[in-house]
Amino acid sequence: MGDGDAIRTSYAEMSQQPVDWDLSDKAVEPLRKQQTTLANSTSISGPGTFMGKATRTITFEPTDMEGWWLDRTDLPGSLPIRVGISNVWTTGQIVSNIVLRSGNPHNYVRMVEHLISLRMGMGVDNLMVKLDSGDPPLFERGSLDLIEALDRCGRVTIDKPVQYVTVKEPVTVGGTYGDFVTLAPPDDLENPQLTVDCAINFNTAIGQQRIIFPVCEELTRMASVARTNTSLTKVIYCATLGRLFADVRNLGYNTKNVSIAGKSKYMNEPRLLHEGKALEAAWHRAVLDLLAAIALIPNGQFVGKIKSYKAGHRLDCELIKQLYLNQVVVPLEEMNGAH
Repeated sequence: MGDGDAIRTSYAEMSQQPVDWDLSDKAVEPLRKQQTTLANSTSISGPGTFMGKATRTITFEPTDMEGWWLDRTDLPGSLPIRVGISNVWTTGQIVSNIVLRSGNPHNYVRMVEHLISLRMGMGVDNLMVKLDSGDPPLFERGSLDLIEALDRCGRVTIDKPVQYVTVKEPVTVGGTYGDFVTLAPPDDLENPQLTVDCAINFNTAIGQQRIIFPVCEELTRMASVARTNTSLTKVIYCATLGRLFADVRNLGYNTKNVSIAGKSKYMNEPRLLHEGKALEAAWHRAVLDLLAAIALIPNGQFVGKIKSYKAGHRLDCELIKQLYLNQVVVPLEEMNGAH
């Protein structure tokens, strides 16, 4: 989907962009055989993302249901929301984010990406997340607080096999800003993994950043501290004209929980430096945003290769939707059989 010529041009641009951190040779564990859920429950609280003056609480609980689920405890009678592409409501207007909704229009959860992205890296297949509102907490340490909460719960193995899926062939969705996302089958069907090649290019201090890595628990933990990045221009907008809009007026962003980039320098200290270059924005894009979209594939754990250039939530979700509209998601064992 998209303009083929524009996508080819963007592919050429990405191939010319240097790789800042190449972890493609990192050894990772083989794919898990059996499903898992949590051994215990735990709760965690913080200021709201969209209502920064309010305290919001989420609770992680084990579940017998397959997949990840979001349950609004403040809406009795509403069914839990399955984390899946069919329940994506919007990817935001002023504030870019993935919003999941099911049934009742009030039964939604905003800014779910920093939470559901952990489905891809933390080895938890089945999870119930209970929330006291549709506005999850926003933490100063990115998603590290959520990972530490999952750690406190422990894991138990379930007598059900993990289902792995991939795509039949490479598929690409291109956007209108020179952006694209490509999914492809794994190169090694004997030892398949999920690998990411992610490049961004901002007209701010963030500039060009590119990382290549396999998805694993160690790198998910490392990248979890990466915060949402925003420009100084948008910060000024939110503090002035943006106050006219409900989505922005009470936004919980501050100088500690977001990375702010001016034209030539950061307004606060960036994280995840490698060889003297801050790669926080690339890690945030790759792990906490892009993998959140991959987590929306509900019928199994995706394995294969992901290539992303200058893309965002809208294009990510469009790609996942197109996978199902075009019926290109297949069980991994079918690919093994074909080879």
